[in-house]
Amino acid sequence: MPSDISEPQPSRASSEFVDDSVALPNPEESNQEQDSQELIWFHSDFEDCMEMFAPLDTVAEYLGQHSGWFCRCALPMKTEPMGNNAYDLLVGRFGALGYRVEARIGLELVPPDAEGIYRIRTVPIPDYKAPGYEVDFKSTMTLIELPTAEFCAERGIKLTECPTQITGAKWHLDLAVGVQIPKFIRSKSEGLIQKTGDTLLKNIVKQVSRRLSAKTQQDFHSSLGIPFPKYRG
Repeated sequence: MPSDISEPQPSRASSEFVDDSVALPNPEESNQEQDSQELIWFHSDFEDCMEMFAPLDTVAEYLGQHSGWFCRCALPMKTEPMGNNAYDLLVGRFGALGYRVEARIGLELVPPDAEGIYRIRTVPIPDYKAPGYEVDFKSTMTLIELPTAEFCAERGIKLTECPTQITGAKWHLDLAVGVQIPKFIRSKSEGLIQKTGDTLLKNIVKQVSRRLSAKTQQDFHSSLGIPFPKYRG
């Protein structure tokens, strides 16, 4: 059965995953309905590795100075710093089955622990309560040295352009989003709602994560003056 998920479209805050084929109910009526409804939870796991053509220590120093790169690499998402390590992030508008929300989340970039594990987790945004949804964002990342010759051969990088050292930022995201689904959607089958929500969340995570990784790679290499040749992903 085809899902009711639309293709992403440009937005001033971020890319949109929305479907306007069904008229939305009055927002005030929807909020009143949602106050008494339980959350339906959707989940997504995502893993990736972001390659940096520099020694591990250089990459670690750059990542630790996130106040200088996170906001500009997160564009077109809107970000505002919250303290030393956290950000108020407006992700964008997303939706399916004729219902959409504008996602906003507080994220803390936790410094690496004794084992070198970086973590990102949800934190409350002061004076803000998400309307009809909750987000549980848990991400871990470790820096590893990648075999240079093997990496360049696999990705078609010329030996003359191959760096002497490559660091991989290997990370895993465990994301859960609970949504208070309005009554006009709850009339649909639970299986359709769950499948549609999980698929939508997976697509959002994939798009946003890869875009952020690509911009961070570009920012890292350009800010440090390190050549970064194109290669097969």
